[in-house]
Parts: sequence; structure tokens; C-alpha cells
Amino acid sequence: MTSLRPSGRQFPADFLWGSATASYQIEGATTEDGRGPSIWDTFSATPGKVLNGDTGEVAVGHYHRTAEDVALMAAHGLHAYRFSIAWPRIQPTGSGAVNQKGLDFYSRLVDQLLEVGIDPVATLYHWDLPQALEDLGGWPSRDTAYRFADYAGIMAKALGDRVTIWTTFNEPWCSAYLGYASGVHAPGRENHADALAAVHHLNLAHGLGGRVIRETLGEDTQISITLNLHVTRAATSSPEDLEAKRRIDAVANGVFLGPLLDGAYPAEVMADTAEVTDWSFVHEGDLETINIPLDVLGVNYYATGLVRHSDTPRVPGDGTPGPDGHKSSPQSPWPACDDIEWLPLPGPHTAMGWNIEPEGLTELLLELHEAYPGLPLAITENGAAFHDEVSADGRVHDERRVSYLHDHIDAVGEAMDKGADVRGYFVWSLLDNFEWAYGYDRRFGIIRVDYDTLERIRKDSSYWYAELIRTGRIPTVEQATELG
Repeated sequence: MTSLRPSGRQFPADFLWGSATASYQIEGATTEDGRGPSIWDTFSATPGKVLNGDTGEVAVGHYHRTAEDVALMAAHGLHAYRFSIAWPRIQPTGSGAVNQKGLDFYSRLVDQLLEVGIDPVATLYHWDLPQALEDLGGWPSRDTAYRFADYAGIMAKALGDRVTIWTTFNEPWCSAYLGYASGVHAPGRENHADALAAVHHLNLAHGLGGRVIRETLGEDTQISITLNLHVTRAATSSPEDLEAKRRIDAVANGVFLGPLLDGAYPAEVMADTAEVTDWSFVHEGDLETINIPLDVLGVNYYATGLVRHSDTPRVPGDGTPGPDGHKSSPQSPWPACDDIEWLPLPGPHTAMGWNIEPEGLTELLLELHEAYPGLPLAITENGAAFHDEVSADGRVHDERRVSYLHDHIDAVGEAMDKGADVRGYFVWSLLDNFEWAYGYDRRFGIIRVDYDTLERIRKDSSYWYAELIRTGRIPTVEQATELG
């Protein structure tokens, strides 16, 4: 795979270059120093839920290798590091007493980042809900949103003097729909009404938590949320296919962008899903609570989707593919969309089976800019999984990943040229890690991890990305093998 875009694009000197990880995917130490169980501990320990029976019990050992990993970040010249905090490491049951050893771990991490000049960007929730809260109802329960606000206040008091940006949630779409509708992510429930209730309570938790953070630290505290907004296209220009796209856009994007940025759920969403739920979980005042000013909207992007209307409604368990990469879910993650078919897209594809289309990223950023012209944007995740290996020369020559990053970063620059206010880019991911239901079978890292020894090896993409950060200019794909 070679690049289809020119090299050499220059980014502004103040553009923020970073990398991202998630607590359950890298930390390990799931039973150490007072950490309580999360829904992913329970889910991954359940036979048949995760490929090869893999769990995050060890992950890549970041909990005990923090200093080594921060040194690797510094070697890249990262401006910022986006990490997530494991809620059950702070409050083992999701409420009540604080686990000081958990706070101390993240406090040390933040201090180590600052010592090498890297801005800490903290995500409060990246899917590892304390199991005790799931036992009480999980995200379909309104009380979970209030427990999150308490947790946000704890973290603000502990790290607020040092964290640069607070991100409340990572990809609430996945938490709600994959966790509570299709059941392919933790906690593995399959109920569309529960999924929509989870959508609202995740939104509510964002508003409650963001307000607590600002009340604790001041109104100028930078608050963000990261969304995996879907870029979906209609297969034809027929009214039926265009309507299929509209409905997917509403239930994928509108249920988050509407309340978060416009202060209301799109009316068509409630009409589309009326047979699933009556939306009585939305209480008076909720939308005002949710609609807090954002300093930056995080955008995660990997692929596009193609849909058409189907006269044959989808049957649960038929393995119909979707843009989330899961092809064998018991039922669709999309409420009230069983008459919509996801079509395969031409290659090239990543190891996740996702199509590679950097143009979709430009399209998404420009659509957001046009809809919310005063809102700064940041790419908080973008990257690719490939089955790369260590070569005979001891290097990992991941040319396909380099090409992917090259073209997608250029696509970001193209959007900026056309007016989009994009402030930064965080490559996913710093390290190979536990890739959720795929276990350790998919490698996204720019640093390879030997899962037996936990040895870290910088891939060609790592050296290429470091050169991009150093110069602010996109290197050629070919330069990757010459660097390092």
C-alpha cells in the first residue's frame, strides 16, 4: 500500500501532536492496589465473549512500566498524551470511599508527563464502568450519571492543578450501543430500549461531570468530550436509501450532537425510535444540564459506512456487517433500523475489516465546522490495525500504517485549509494493546509490544510520527525506513 496523497504539508507551529491510550487496554494490574472489578473484567472472563479468551488482567503492563512508557513518549517529542482513568481504580465500587493508591498512580503519571514537557489530557471514562454500578443498573440507570459526577469531582480535586484538558467520555456510542444493544462489548446486554436510556444518561453524566469540574477548578477549565461520529453514505439517491442514511445519522450522531451542542434531541430521533422507547428517562432540566460549553470537541475517525434500505428486515444473529467491525453480533446495535442494510465497501481494508478512506475524515471535519463554526476540533483517535511482525533486521516495517497515517493527517490538513478549526491530532495508539472483543489479535500501536515479555519495540510508524512532530511537516512514506 502506497500513499495516494502528496507529502510535505506543513502544520502550524502551535498544532498539538499527541498519542492516546485507554486504561483497560494497557494498564493490567486489575486486582492490585485496591482496584475494583470493572465490566470489562467480568465480560472478558466470560467464555466466548473475547477472542481467544483474552483479558486485560496483564494487558501491556503499563501500570508497572509507566516510567518506561513516558520515556518513549518523550522520545517521540509528543506535545500531549491522552490517557484514561480507570474509575474502579479510584472508587472500587463506583461510589463511596476513594482508593488513595489509585489516585497516587495517576498523580505520578501526570507528574512524569509534566517533567518531560508533555501535556496531560485526561479522559474520565473509556468504557471500564465499575462492576458494582452495572449490578445496580449500569448506564440505563439514571443514578449512574450522578455517581459519575461524584467521581469527576474527586479527580478534579486530585489532578486539576496539572491536567490540561478534561475529557468526560470516550465514544459514548460504543458504551451505549455495543454494550447495551448488540452486546458485543461489556456489559454484553441486548436491549435497544436500555441502549437509548444509556445514551441519555451518558449525555447527562457529561453535563453533570463537566459542571462539577468547572465548579471545582474554575470556569476557564478546558472541558471536552470525544465522539466517534459516523460518516455514512447512501448507496443510491433513491428516497428510500437517503432516508436510511438520515435515520442512521440521527441515531448515531444526532443523539449526541443534539443535546451536547444544540441543547435538544433531534425530533426525528424520538419519532424514529418511538416503538422502542417513550424517552421518559429525559427529565425536565436535563437538556440544560447536558448543554455545557465545550472548549474542544474530540473526533475519533477510522472508516466510512454505506447503507441502503432493505425490504427484508435484518434477523438478529444473521451476522450482518456494520462499520463497527463486528459481524456476528446477536442483534444490530442500531435501534429501529432493522430494515437498513450495511453494504461492504471496496478496499483497501485494515485488519479490522474497515475500509481506508481519508476523504471521509475531511468530509466529517468540514461538516462539523459548518454546523458549529465556533467550536474547536481535535482528532483524538485515528490509526489502523495491521498484522505487522518483527523483521529479520529487528525492525517492524509497518508501511501500511505509515501510509494510513500519512494520508489521514494530510486529510486533516486539507480540512484546515478549507476552514475547519482543528487544533490537534492524537494517533491511536501509542502501544499495541488489548483490543476489546478482539483481544490481542489486532495491533494498532506505533510501538509493538511482545505480549509474552512485554518488551516495547518502536515501529517504523513511530519514527515517522516523531519526525512529523519534530518538523511539523508530513514526511514521505519512504522516509519511515530511513529514520530511527
